[in-house]
Amino acid sequence: MKKSELPQDESALVNFTREVCYVKNEEGNYQAELSTGWEVKTEALNSAWKDIEERIEEAKLSVKKGEKSPIYYFMELRLMDLTVLAGYTGFWKFQIKRHMKPAVFSKLSDKKLEKYAAAFDVELNELKNTQF
Repeated sequence: MKKSELPQDESALVNFTREVCYVKNEEGNYQAELSTGWEVKTEALNSAWKDIEERIEEAKLSVKKGEKSPIYYFMELRLMDLTVLAGYTGFWKFQIKRHMKPAVFSKLSDKKLEKYAAAFDVELNELKNTQF
């Protein structure tokens, strides 16, 4: 690709990052140039964020209906999975699954909940009293 053909389509990340692309300059040599993005990548990124937002909303509804504990919501909100959350909290994945049950969550000690709060970067009260 020639330097003049380098796409500069704006994306959601335009103010945060640029992508390094290698292009040919006027002499035919490759050089690194920055691109703000291109339309296809922007569409893919927007689609991915839409999917994430839907998962967060589904998690919020599950907590609201009493099917899951707030741990499930915050895990989705912070874009974590069981493996990542286990790494941050020190709990086993099977324990986290149990803690996602509202009946089990309501009996967890503050010490255990503080580990979750720290992992989610929220206050303990916000974790314990999450209501939608």
